[in-house]
Amino acid sequence: MIDRTSTTDVLGEPYEAETIRFPPDAEGPVVATLVRRRAPGTAVGAVLHVHGFSDYFFQTGLADWWVERGYDFYALDLRKCGRSRLPHQTAHYVDDLHEYDADLDASWHRITERDGHQRVVIVAHSTGGLITPLWASERGHQLAGMALNSPWFDLQGPAIMRGVGTAAIKRIAGRRPRTEFKRKIEGYYTRRLHHELEGEWEFDLELKPEGSFPVYLGWLAAIRAGHARLHAGLDVQGPVLVLSSDATELAPKGPEDESIDTRDIVLDVEQIRRWSPAVGRHVTYVAVPSAIHDVFLSAKAARERAYDELDRWHAAYVAR
Repeated sequence: MIDRTSTTDVLGEPYEAETIRFPPDAEGPVVATLVRRRAPGTAVGAVLHVHGFSDYFFQTGLADWWVERGYDFYALDLRKCGRSRLPHQTAHYVDDLHEYDADLDASWHRITERDGHQRVVIVAHSTGGLITPLWASERGHQLAGMALNSPWFDLQGPAIMRGVGTAAIKRIAGRRPRTEFKRKIEGYYTRRLHHELEGEWEFDLELKPEGSFPVYLGWLAAIRAGHARLHAGLDVQGPVLVLSSDATELAPKGPEDESIDTRDIVLDVEQIRRWSPAVGRHVTYVAVPSAIHDVFLSAKAARERAYDELDRWHAAYVAR
């Protein structure tokens, strides 16, 4: 039986946080955290937000947007991520993306059965934008909609990493899953976001660190298995919106490089564009000019364009 306890969230009122406890795994006790903000009056539906890697829910502007349209807003911090990471756990680590099914199933039950919402929109970013379509397609849930913000649909970087490199990752991960995948992180992206560094957004650098969390081969092999499932074709039931920047720069030349503020420096947007049709039968893809990796944290003009596109899609396919 899943145990649940609720309290005021770290964001303060009107956000509540519900801790969902699961059976222990190899590292010990496991929890997920479901954050909730109620819409005033009778809600027209619910939104479930799922974050990306080295991330957690703090995007209150996105919650504002949905609540203003009458939706109860929920955000799930997955096991070992954000609010849900316990001291004994390896941050963001799983060796099979199916491990997240329990977190999503419990949240879905809370939203649809206990809170009685029959119309649910899933909103997900980056790695969450891979995890949620895989889960929703497999479960066959009828969604009011799914909006994916720069979803991680393929492995960025040199083509050799998607072939020979992936085979090597899987082979080593099978023997030594906790082998760290070495990468150089300059921290440009997080620095440009945080209000005490170079940005305008307030978030906890312990939960979303400037240098990211380590990546391990067992986790990366799980991601590549998820990519393969996506590439084979999913069947998400409901209209899907995919948003990304209109350009990528995976190797900024330095902290003064203007691309840091106007391009996705994390993922390859051409891969996002290529694989978007694999999510389901009704997919709208939009490239947002000068957006960054999290399009809703872009500079004002690009951010407003992203919300305009979300509004247009919502009015056309989701609102009733």
